[in-house]
Amino acid sequence: MLYRFCKRLFDIICGLIGLVFLIPITLIVKIAYMCTGDFHRIFYVQERIGRKGKHFKILKFRSMAWDADEQLKKLLKNKKYREQWEAFQKIDNDPRITKVGKVIRRGSIDEFPQFLNVLIGQMSLVGPRPLIPGELEEHNGNAKIYESVKPGITGYWAVRGRSNNDYEDRLKMEYYYAKNCGVKLDIKIILWTFKAVLKKDGAK
Repeated sequence: MLYRFCKRLFDIICGLIGLVFLIPITLIVKIAYMCTGDFHRIFYVQERIGRKGKHFKILKFRSMAWDADEQLKKLLKNKKYREQWEAFQKIDNDPRITKVGKVIRRGSIDEFPQFLNVLIGQMSLVGPRPLIPGELEEHNGNAKIYESVKPGITGYWAVRGRSNNDYEDRLKMEYYYAKNCGVKLDIKIILWTFKAVLKKDGAK
């Protein structure tokens, strides 16, 4: 398919460009964490689901405390946090987010290492957000539609409010992209992404 060939070629080019910028950004993020007394590793690796249900390891800059996963288990014992997590898969004013994490999240810098996932071919620049194992089943999602395309660094849901939408609306937007993806829609999403990043729309 011509669209997939062009998209993969574009992903490779973007992945190479992204890696060039990743080196200095990594140094800056590491120094920033060290200045706050945090000497733990700055990369966060997590298992996600890709196209056709294939598992892969996603790479991000750590924006939360180094033991965030353990802290989440404790937070979910609180009804308020549990209800937010079930509805949005996120927590408002998440106490696990570090000072450096708040800064890199505002500009979506924490997503930058995913250019490596794009270059490898596990992700695309544009696509649905890659989900953790079991997440789609928990929300009665349609894996056949969601996993018919590669997950992306940015996507239709990501530029249309992100955390401001509940999970049901999020899935509807991701399904829309999976069913209607093409060059024209991808270009629109990339342009909307620049606008969303500048406005920090939905970034939490």
